[in-house]
Amino acid sequence: MKVKMILPALTEATSPHFRPIKYSLFPPLGLAALAGYLDDADEVVIQDEHVERLDLNDEPDLVVIQVYITSAYRAYELADHYRQRGAYVCLGGLHVTSLPEEAAPHADTIFLGPGEDIWPAFLADYRARRPQKRYCSTVRSLVGVPKIRRDLIKRHLYLVPNSIVVSRGCPHQCDFCYIGAFFEGGKHFYTQAVDEALAEIERLPGRHLYFLDDHLLGNKHFASALFDGMKGMGRLWQAAGTVQSVLQPGLLEKAVEAGLRSLFVGFETLSPENLREQHKYQNLNRDYNAAIRRLHSHGVMINGSFVFGMDGDDATVFERTVGWAVEQGIETATFHIMTPYPGTPLYKRMAEQHRLLHSDWDLYDTRHVVYRPAQLAPEALEAGYWRAYQDFYRWGSIFQGAWAKDGWRERMRHVAYAGGWKKFEPLWDCIIRARRATNMLPMLENILSGFGNHRPLTKPQPLSPSDTSLGQEVAVA
Repeated sequence: MKVKMILPALTEATSPHFRPIKYSLFPPLGLAALAGYLDDADEVVIQDEHVERLDLNDEPDLVVIQVYITSAYRAYELADHYRQRGAYVCLGGLHVTSLPEEAAPHADTIFLGPGEDIWPAFLADYRARRPQKRYCSTVRSLVGVPKIRRDLIKRHLYLVPNSIVVSRGCPHQCDFCYIGAFFEGGKHFYTQAVDEALAEIERLPGRHLYFLDDHLLGNKHFASALFDGMKGMGRLWQAAGTVQSVLQPGLLEKAVEAGLRSLFVGFETLSPENLREQHKYQNLNRDYNAAIRRLHSHGVMINGSFVFGMDGDDATVFERTVGWAVEQGIETATFHIMTPYPGTPLYKRMAEQHRLLHSDWDLYDTRHVVYRPAQLAPEALEAGYWRAYQDFYRWGSIFQGAWAKDGWRERMRHVAYAGGWKKFEPLWDCIIRARRATNMLPMLENILSGFGNHRPLTKPQPLSPSDTSLGQEVAVA
C-alpha cells in the first residue's frame, strides 16, 4: 500500500511580515507517529509544505492530511485533488475535530481527537475493506505506542530535528485554548511511561532536544521521574511550562540538572481580571516576577507568551506589557491577538454575544482581529500587536533586557538569542531557502549552553511564601 502523509502550510507561514524560521523549526511528529502503525511493507512518504514543495503528480492509495485552522482551506484543496485522482483521503487534527461537518465532504474518513486508538482501528477496517466515515477517540493512552518513524523525516530541513512529545494535552482548560475541544470525550492530559519516554530520548542523535508537549511539567511525578532519568545524558533542551510549575519547589531544579536551558511560559496577560475571565486559574495568585527570578537564577532563558485583546485590555495594554517584559529581562516574547477558535468556550461566548466578525479561517492566525474587542477598535488592536513586536525587538529593548542580567555572559547570551531570533530575518530566509536550517543547530546549542559552559551567574532563588500566593498584586497587574 502506498501512503502519503501531508502537513499543509499554514497561511501565516508565507507571510512577508513574520519570521520564517518559526515554520522550519520542527518536523511533523504527529504524522510520523501515525506512520509507526503502518506495516513494514507499506510505502510511506511524509511531506511538510512548510519546508518543501508538494509533489501532487503521484498516485498514492491512501492520503492522510493533518489540518489546523489556518491550513484548512489548503487541506481541503489537497484532499479534493487526491480524491479526484482515486486516492482514499483521511482528514484529522484540531480543525477537523472542531468542525467535523465542514471537513467531512472533503474526505472519505475523518478523525476526531487524538489518534492512538482510532488510527489503528481505521487501518484494520481499511485493510478489511470496511472503513467507517468517522472515528471518534475515547481511549486515551500512550502505553505501548510504536516508535515514531523518524526515518521518514527530512532532518536537514529543520533547525531542531530532535523534537519529541512524551505527553498529550494539558491539565488546564483555558477558555481561548483549543486543547479542551480536541481532547473532548476522554482524558485531557496523559503521559507516556517514563521508561518509554527515556528510550525515545536515547534514540535521538546529537545533543539538543525540543519537547513539543503543551505542558511538559504538567504531571509533577512524571516530570520528576523523567528528569531523574535524563540526568547525566548531557542533553540541552527546551520545553513549555506554566508559572505555577516553575514555582513548584524542586521541580525546576531537577529540570535544569537534566539540561533545561529555555522555557516557553504562558504569562498571557498581566491582569488578574483577564485571567479570571479566561479561566486561566493556574496563573492566578502566582508571582510572575518570582517565577522569572527563579528561571534566570538557574540559567534558564524565557520565551514569554502574551495575548492581547481580552475584555479588560485597553489602549495602554501594549506598552505596559512590553515594558514589563523588557524590564524583567525576558529573552524572547511571542505576542498573539486573542482568537476564538471553533470548539472553545471563548468561541461559543463570542458567538452568543454576536461579536464574531467572520469565519474566514485563513485569518484566525492570532495576527488578525476576527471579533469585536470590548475596549479597542479592531484596527487599534492589530496595530498595537505589531507595535508590540517592533518595540520588544528594538535593539534598545534587547540591550535593556540584557542589562537586567547580573553578568556579561548572560547579557551576551540574551543579545545573541533575542537578536538572532528576530533581527536577522533576511538571513534566516536565505538559510531556509538554501535548505540548510540544520546547519545552524550548533550555534543554537552554544547559545543555550551559555557559550560553552552553563553556570548560573546568580545564586538560585529560594521560594518564599509569597512566591506561591498572589503576594503582590503588581506581579500580575
